[in-house]
Amino acid sequence: MKKIIILFCAIVLSACTFQTKHRGYVFPEDLETRVASIKTTGQLQDQIGSPQVTTIYGDEVWIYYGADENYRGPLPLKYDNQTVLLVWVKGNRITNTKILHDADLPDVVIAEGETDIPAAIELNALQELFNNIGRFSPAGLGQ
Repeated sequence: MKKIIILFCAIVLSACTFQTKHRGYVFPEDLETRVASIKTTGQLQDQIGSPQVTTIYGDEVWIYYGADENYRGPLPLKYDNQTVLLVWVKGNRITNTKILHDADLPDVVIAEGETDIPAAIELNALQELFNNIGRFSPAGLGQ
């Protein structure tokens, strides 16, 4: 009986991984002081890099994001050390910067279920299969 319990515990513990992956930018420790000395977009790109996202409407804002993604076995995925750098740009000049950390970022809760799409066509698996006939070219034709 002891061997079974030890084997069970070994299997359960072996499934628990403790892993951290970094996502996005790896910001320097002295981010605030570095950003304060940057005045042009060229300097910003040299020190931090190109932005992940730029806004399309309104003021031009460059957005940089970095976080640590923590895997703790069967526990839910957790993000730590989240940092967002927002840089307002006018031409090649930086007009304003804002750095947001974990405490400044809102908790976003994803709603359960699905959002209905008006006028959406609902197809079952068989209809989807027959709907796709003729849409793909045979392999090797390069089309």
